[in-house]
Amino acid sequence: MLTQHLISKHTNMESQSDDTEIINLSHPIPNFPLPTDSEHKATVLRLFTAAPPHMRAFHLSWISFFSSFLSTFAAPPLLPVIRDNLNLTATDIGNAGIASVSGAVFARIAVGSACDLFGPRLTIATLLLLTAPAVFLTAIADSPLSFLLVRFFTGFSLSTFVSTQFWMSSMFSSTVVGTANGVAGGWGNLGGGATQLLMPLVFSLIRHAGVEKFTAWRIAFFIPALIQSLSAFDVFLLGQDLPDGNFSELRIRGDFMSLFDLGGDKHKDNLLKVFHQAVKNYRGWILALTYGYCFGVELTIDNIISQYFYDRFDVNLHTAGIIAASFGLANVFSRPAGGLISDAMAKRFGMRGRIWALWIVQSMGGLFCVVLGLVGSLSASIAVMVVFSVFVQAACGLTFGVVPFVSRRSLGVVSGMTGGGGNMGAILTQVIFFRGSKYKTETGITLMGVMIICCTLPMVLIYFPQWGGMFCGPSSSKGGRATEEDYYMSEWSSTEKEKGFHQASLKFAHNSRSERGTRVDFAPTPSHGTPSTSV
Repeated sequence: MLTQHLISKHTNMESQSDDTEIINLSHPIPNFPLPTDSEHKATVLRLFTAAPPHMRAFHLSWISFFSSFLSTFAAPPLLPVIRDNLNLTATDIGNAGIASVSGAVFARIAVGSACDLFGPRLTIATLLLLTAPAVFLTAIADSPLSFLLVRFFTGFSLSTFVSTQFWMSSMFSSTVVGTANGVAGGWGNLGGGATQLLMPLVFSLIRHAGVEKFTAWRIAFFIPALIQSLSAFDVFLLGQDLPDGNFSELRIRGDFMSLFDLGGDKHKDNLLKVFHQAVKNYRGWILALTYGYCFGVELTIDNIISQYFYDRFDVNLHTAGIIAASFGLANVFSRPAGGLISDAMAKRFGMRGRIWALWIVQSMGGLFCVVLGLVGSLSASIAVMVVFSVFVQAACGLTFGVVPFVSRRSLGVVSGMTGGGGNMGAILTQVIFFRGSKYKTETGITLMGVMIICCTLPMVLIYFPQWGGMFCGPSSSKGGRATEEDYYMSEWSSTEKEKGFHQASLKFAHNSRSERGTRVDFAPTPSHGTPSTSV
């Protein structure tokens, strides 16, 4: 637990003596393997260690997200076989692709709320175990409707993305949170590329064992189903919600300084208040829209790209899978690069640098998407697709370099809104351009690129009063410039502040001063520390 020395460093002890009396000071400061800040969040990301709790949570989060991608997109690389077995039309295939990403739209918001109230560990494990049966049941699909239903329910597992980002934002400091979110999300997204390689390989091995092809594809689905189930148990048994423990343990101890704004005296935040603070923040809605045309586009490509190369360029199933895998496998560096760029820009230019970088990279992704639909040779299409994948996936990492700062109290819901926007973008794009035969696939890809560019423009409207926006600096008034404390304390009522429920937000406000950057002149921090916000 925090000592009185650390509390006095970040709060005005004279004006908040009543609040600090609530804090349990009987526990010593934990000895973490990684350097941490005053919230016990790691200030570095060391990928080649699984030291608990920070790096263990990191690896468990991306592995669980990886397994959900592996399961959700296990069908597309085998579609040429499945469509013959189940007599699927182009419309049936399009509907199934839409179904695979539609269930997670509202589920992601629900998962965000669950993370705020119950913690990411229990949320991830529960979600993966609830959706694993749908993956197993794919093996007995015998009609277009049953195939659509199993893809629909399997797609709910993609909501683990929200808990992954929530978990990383709970474990890593503001100076590296963009990188942590980017790498965890990127390595998880690798599942979309890995399944393009894995499923045709498993299918081929089963066929070589003498199994008939319409039976072989069904047996192949047991592999992603088992992987997803095992990852759920790993998260539940080995994970930890926060640096200081699990949500349930911390509530029992009444340890509100460690909980994610769950308050003291065993206080459990009000779901309606958490949800209200999220939905009234317009920044979350803009990020949901723009995320729909980076992550949403990535989901769309995962659903169509293998069949696109198979049909347009007349390559075999295995080759089409390898080409399609190159799109998803770029996540090993592209999405993490987005997080790194976001943190690097913030270090020099503050939050304004994060927003500018996101707009530029995502717009470039849209441009290369347009080109992808226009080129007509196999080699050129592969080259452009790889470049396109780098930009669109980096934009995903850049998005979640901004999301953790939209709201401290409602981080889970805001993450869910943004993630749900990604799925909604995938649904709209597939309904408009890739359902039925209205557009050729290459024409749909070009028009999708135009939508990316247009839907990225609202980024110019994002403005933080304490940091500014793309074209404006921080706001000021007669009393001075807006501060981080002003922004994050506005999420709490006077009564809640009197009870000390805002303390974690106050500490986060202090640590988020790194978003001021080094190139902008901001109001100086008061010499006595963070101003009192108790009333």
